[in-house]
Amino acid sequence: MNIKPLADRVLVAPAPAEEKVGGIIIPDTAKEKPLRGKIVAAGCGTKDEEMVLKEGDEVLYGKYAGTEIELDGEKFLIMRQSDVLAVIG
Repeated sequence: MNIKPLADRVLVAPAPAEEKVGGIIIPDTAKEKPLRGKIVAAGCGTKDEEMVLKEGDEVLYGKYAGTEIELDGEKFLIMRQSDVLAVIG
């Protein structure tokens, strides 16, 4: 994969959704969209806002943040740095 987000955008690989909760298997239709993921690529920032996120950061983001895209058969989210709520760790 060769993709470089522009300006203040980041490419996030969402964490997999929970498969089981307390021994109960959750069907695909009932799984909640994950709200955490890992930064795969990051832009350079803008002249007004420097990029503070970097590749490999584990992040939390809003439920409706970003745009879903598919690259090489994998699903990713591309979003602005401001859509990221927190860095984990």
